[in-house]
Amino acid sequence: MSWSWRRRRGRMLSSLYISQIKRKCGLDVGPNYNLSKKEDAEVPQCLPEKEKAIKDALEYFRMI
Repeated sequence: MSWSWRRRRGRMLSSLYISQIKRKCGLDVGPNYNLSKKEDAEVPQCLPEKEKAIKDALEYFRMI
């Protein structure tokens, strides 16, 4: 996604959130190479409105 597309839509979606939703929908996700060195690393969870936007995009591209 280009910067201008994101600016017009008013959303910034991280790849972390996209992969969380893909896993939730049962889609294959590649391995995560950016693992934390901490044992109790805190992983932010996707907000419901961003989850809906990601699901809408996955449906648009007929991935789900």
